[in-house]
Amino acid sequence: MMKIGVLVSGGGTNLQAIIDNIEAGTITNASIACVISNNPGVFALERAVKHGIPGECMSPADYPDRPAYHQALIQRLKDYGVELVVLAGFLVNISPEMVAAFPNRIINIHPSLIPSFCGKGFYGLKVHEAALARGVKITGATVHFVDEGTDSGPIIMQKAVEIPEGISAKDLQLKVMQEAEWIILPAAIQKICSSNQ
Repeated sequence: MMKIGVLVSGGGTNLQAIIDNIEAGTITNASIACVISNNPGVFALERAVKHGIPGECMSPADYPDRPAYHQALIQRLKDYGVELVVLAGFLVNISPEMVAAFPNRIINIHPSLIPSFCGKGFYGLKVHEAALARGVKITGATVHFVDEGTDSGPIIMQKAVEIPEGISAKDLQLKVMQEAEWIILPAAIQKICSSNQ
């Protein structure tokens, strides 16, 4: 049974997709050991508690500097016995030390078809606003391993989503979540966990 640690910053819709797939049995050989948020009081932590999963906030503001925060975060994940770290809308840059502590064991979901609209400054709604501003007809989501760059690690899975005429960035964000993110993130986790049996 592979222990997953899910790192979040907000509402936790991708976390919910993982929970639902574990409970439905479409993700096998895996359990969520912990949910850690960098922001206090986010709905993702309520989702964790509702499903009996340990959830806590570790804010960078509570540490003297970023290196101290990252060291504490690595230690906390190890305390929970985490083997796979899933970044589900986690808006804190991952340190090289964390990448080294969990080699090829950190995955991220990004709301575009990498290499489009990714890298520094591309997160959340900004990704969808950029896609609409550029006039692309197809967008999507990508699950990739995390390396020391931003959105630059090896790609695990991608799914395309068509962009309808006149859609708002907010509606496109939801469409990409529903048609791509909530499908490929659980599928990628299942792929990794089943190959680890």
